[in-house]
Amino acid sequence: MDYRAVERAILDRGVEWDFEPTLDRIAALLDLLGSPQRAYPVIHIAGTNGKTSTARLTEALLKERNLRVGRYTSPHLVSMRERITVDGEPLSEERFAQVYEEVIPYVELADTQGRRIQFFELLTAMAFAAFADTPVDVAVIETGMGGSWDATNVADGTVSVITPISLDHTDRLGPDIPSIAGEKAGIIKAGATTILAQQELAAAEVLMRRVADVGAVVAREGLEFGVLSREVAIGGQLLTLRGLKGVYDEVYLPLYGAHQASNAVCALAAVEALTGGDDPLDVELVRAAFAQASSPGRMEVVRRTPTVVIDAAHNPGGMQASLEGLHEAFDFAKVIGVVAVMRDKDVEALLELLEPILEEIVVTRNSSPRSLSAEELAALALPLFGEERVHVVERLDDAIDRAIGIADAEGEFSGTGVLITGSVVTAGDARLLLKADGT
Repeated sequence: MDYRAVERAILDRGVEWDFEPTLDRIAALLDLLGSPQRAYPVIHIAGTNGKTSTARLTEALLKERNLRVGRYTSPHLVSMRERITVDGEPLSEERFAQVYEEVIPYVELADTQGRRIQFFELLTAMAFAAFADTPVDVAVIETGMGGSWDATNVADGTVSVITPISLDHTDRLGPDIPSIAGEKAGIIKAGATTILAQQELAAAEVLMRRVADVGAVVAREGLEFGVLSREVAIGGQLLTLRGLKGVYDEVYLPLYGAHQASNAVCALAAVEALTGGDDPLDVELVRAAFAQASSPGRMEVVRRTPTVVIDAAHNPGGMQASLEGLHEAFDFAKVIGVVAVMRDKDVEALLELLEPILEEIVVTRNSSPRSLSAEELAALALPLFGEERVHVVERLDDAIDRAIGIADAEGEFSGTGVLITGSVVTAGDARLLLKADGT
């Protein structure tokens, strides 16, 4: 099968958000495959915001230590292949198709033993199998949703990382912070080391109770490790980080915002924990790794004159962090927003956060069937922004053109920027559109 046929076959197995609280199917499938998830140590990452950035930063540190690294993240921005990478590179179309063909006989066998293997379960099995076959020295695995019942939780992480927890996926993970934290705490395993990013008290209490119940070792941001200082620098920020084993100064991170500094120090602590021993990492290694880090679709500048920033924030916690980073890193006099969101998100809260920041808002939709239409989003935006500040444009490409046109009309030296945000899908669609036309 060619790559496009494989992609269609995987998509035929359901949707990303098809969530069911069971590990039975994925466990049975991986048993048939010979338990590839046990062939290498795993750094397992859960949380509401910052998972993918933390995974990429962790990968960068491990690669700089000359380790072969597998990384599994979701969702993808543009190509399904982005989810499964080896040494920072997505599987080629040929290799992706090959891995699918290697696992599909076992998938079809598992299908006969119960409910059909679903979309995310299949991709998870492919990732574990690809990493075992490579083979990798270590795998960095991001949960898809939650933790306890996430398909990735068949792996027992040597190190688990919990990034900041806030309200998201409340229809599936629970209505409040303690419920969501309880689900995500499921990746904390007996005897493993758990790296906790700074959390709301309600989340921290649940996570620490899980640590105590299973006998895990814990390290907490702000106590055992943390960001000692940071200052804005051209294209990012300059950090001094306190890890579990030492202090690392003059660390340049080409990512924006306090949240990315937090992600970086959590990644650092995770790699220190995996390494073992008492010696700190080589500071030059840390500097080199973080200096080349990237996190596509996260406060990413994709065009200049006017400056266009893409950000995948899709819940209030993530949006607040991103907007703080935008204010800190960019000297915009005005910001024109292009916003497309999923209908199952807290859209009103997102708009309330955006209203003081955006001079004007172009509401639109993205390519997902879950996206609110431009008209539906406008109905929510109008009471907040007022009619004169809201532009309704059905297609995302036209919406981006409209926002850039508004910014251009303000003049080259007006300090007007464009922010495209509201969803991972919105970020992915915008990246594809803006990269495709050469801007």
